[in-house]
Amino acid sequence: MDIADIATPEYVEIDADKRLSKVRSIFERENPKGIIVTDNGEYAGIVNQKQLLQSHVQDDAKVRGLIRSAPKVRRHDDVREVARVLVESGAKIAPVFEGENLWGVVTEDAILEAVLENLDALDVAEIYTDDVVTMTTDTSIGTVINRLREHGISRLPVLDDDGRLAGMVTTHDIADFAVRNMERQQKGDRSGDIDRILDIRVYDIMNSPVATTTPGQTVREAVSQMLEKDYAGLVVTPEDDDGTVSGIITKTDVMRALTFTEEEHLDVQITNITLLDGITRDEVRQNIEEVSQKYQKMHVQHAHVRFHKHKERLRGTPLIQCQIRLRTNHGQVAGSGEGYGADTAFRVALDKLERRVLELKGVRADEEYRGQLLRKLGEL
Repeated sequence: MDIADIATPEYVEIDADKRLSKVRSIFERENPKGIIVTDNGEYAGIVNQKQLLQSHVQDDAKVRGLIRSAPKVRRHDDVREVARVLVESGAKIAPVFEGENLWGVVTEDAILEAVLENLDALDVAEIYTDDVVTMTTDTSIGTVINRLREHGISRLPVLDDDGRLAGMVTTHDIADFAVRNMERQQKGDRSGDIDRILDIRVYDIMNSPVATTTPGQTVREAVSQMLEKDYAGLVVTPEDDDGTVSGIITKTDVMRALTFTEEEHLDVQITNITLLDGITRDEVRQNIEEVSQKYQKMHVQHAHVRFHKHKERLRGTPLIQCQIRLRTNHGQVAGSGEGYGADTAFRVALDKLERRVLELKGVRADEEYRGQLLRKLGEL
């Protein structure tokens, strides 16, 4: 399937020299998945709502300061490949070109709607993320923003004092709350207004009750709920729904699942691939394959490598965080690390992943030994 019938010539566009206040008003009024930015009529990139959470960016700054690149795709590109480039770039929309001209855009939602009928083959349990970052109701908005940035995510489940699900907070909630409060402030120190907003408890802006799903639901059912309610993700709770959080499933998780293949080599997904330096995609795949082969009984179905750039630098090289997650027949195995440059960060994360794999190997070996011993005792 290609994206010829999925892409649309209708999209929101803004000039690179417009003020950010204009961008904020567009997101508040129309809530697009992203905005196409042009410079003198030529495509320049995109801007999304998550970028507007950068507190140091003022309303009178120009849009060009927030332009980010997005993968260019063609009208007849394969839908799986388009899903892959969207995930790797961290974008929700991609510009669609016909020849050298910008024709339109393709969105994450459009792709999911097109493949919805095929998602009955997967259960939520197969693709959801069980390593979830959570906040409590007393956490400040400033802390929430830092966690969202640190982990490169757009939503956080909020727990009450008993550790049970109380609400959900998203980048959209924070941006919308900040804009509404700024508009109400007619006078006073702007930086002081921002400080007061950052000190507010997340309880005051979170959404409740929270939309949930269970591991046994089909991915089709979960995606249908997300598309119908315009949610980017759902909290995964146990089948008995006792209020605890088992994990989270997002549209990005589903998009990533669309790229799973039965290739001869390990299928590796890299998010924020533009940060790669000193190492290639093929070298990343080879290194992960070598680690996974250390435990022959673990079949790796898919690998996801995510890079995130911090502001800190050392002699011009940015501090990079790398997270590696393997989807295997024994569940998920992960390792993470930081270093200056993507290559260093990847090596640290790979070392931790290898330790986890070997630890898993040891645990399985112990279980097998105990099983053999019990059988021998049973024979006696």
